[in-house]
Amino acid sequence: MISETPSPLTRRSALSRLGLALGTALTGLEAADTPKRILLRSSWQTVNIGDIAHTPGVLHLIEQYLPGVEVTLWPSRIDNGVEEILLARFPKLKFVKGIDDLKRAFAENDFLLHGSGASLVAQKDVERWAEATGKPYGIYGITLPRRSSASTTDVSDGAFAKTLSILGKARFVFFRDSHSLELAKSSGCTAPVMEFGPDGAFACDLREDEKAIAFLEANGLEEGRFLCCIPRLRYTPYWLIKDQPKDEVKHARNEEMKFHDHDPHLAAIRLVLEGTDLKILLCPEDQTQMQVGKELLYDRLTDEEKKRVVWRPNYWLTGEAVSVYARSAGLFGNEMHSPIMCIGQGIPAIVCRWAEQTSKGYMWEDIGLGEWLFDFDREEDLKRLPETVLAMAANPEKARETAAKGRAFVEKRQRETMAAVKKELG
Repeated sequence: MISETPSPLTRRSALSRLGLALGTALTGLEAADTPKRILLRSSWQTVNIGDIAHTPGVLHLIEQYLPGVEVTLWPSRIDNGVEEILLARFPKLKFVKGIDDLKRAFAENDFLLHGSGASLVAQKDVERWAEATGKPYGIYGITLPRRSSASTTDVSDGAFAKTLSILGKARFVFFRDSHSLELAKSSGCTAPVMEFGPDGAFACDLREDEKAIAFLEANGLEEGRFLCCIPRLRYTPYWLIKDQPKDEVKHARNEEMKFHDHDPHLAAIRLVLEGTDLKILLCPEDQTQMQVGKELLYDRLTDEEKKRVVWRPNYWLTGEAVSVYARSAGLFGNEMHSPIMCIGQGIPAIVCRWAEQTSKGYMWEDIGLGEWLFDFDREEDLKRLPETVLAMAANPEKARETAAKGRAFVEKRQRETMAAVKKELG
């Protein structure tokens, strides 16, 4: 007869097995509870509110679609108060600020995500991550240019081939315009996932409402009763704001085209002043543009016209700008990221582009806003801008409906692209 009472040896054996089972279970729970970690390579500079906006946009998407994932930001620049506004919005955000931080980030993080930019901006750092860690990486919302917006010459075949090789080893590459996507495909890039993916700045939700309201009140601008206009030269004259020599070739091109590229906006401003009761705000996207707006737009208005036009003389940061845009009736101009931030807030926005800006502007066609995209290298587009701006101002409900359709498409792609990020994190 077998005893129902286990022997001491059997009891110890049972307890041992139970302890092993509990230990295995606890180890599994620890693994499940360990957060996934992303190293975000972004934040290229702070002299442009669009370059600032890339980072909080992607952080917002991670927060929204990948809750619990920890993010460390590996920035190029977070000066001028940008670190503070990022921490105010994302208090758990970690930063790489030195070699020790970078070593720790390489060891701790599971995945490197290269943020939105004019190109594979941090190509060397992506290579560095791959070689040092062997861990995966992905590219989120870039343009693939054969010519950089900062250059007057094409990228060499060798350099372009190197970029394609690095992109091809990514787990995914989301291009922010279809022209870049097609260039990658036709050039033989072989990443397993290559699709259109919106610029991260669409999701930027930084706000500084108090500053914005104070600015609007001080300048007699009422919510929904003004349009924003952003000037821009063909090449950003960084030599005016950075310690670098003046580029005479770029300066000559700017001088050659500055009236050509702003006369349509001047005509649009006058048409809006004549045909509506709205006001106009001339405002900057980067630190060089205040003077451009004054010289090429504000100073050319009559005294009577100036009564309904506000020229902002100083630079601002992204949160204040977004808070102002969100209270406007719409935006038009020669920049890209202020329109992006507007559409992200459901605000109508017209984009004017030229060859020197690479192909990024074509994203407006990709998100269904082709009627609001103007190529200033085409005479017919120069001519049709003023009437289109007037139509946006005179028919605000229709303009908002159009903007909402673009925003809805962007949000759909945001969900889909972040699902790809989630998949790679396991």
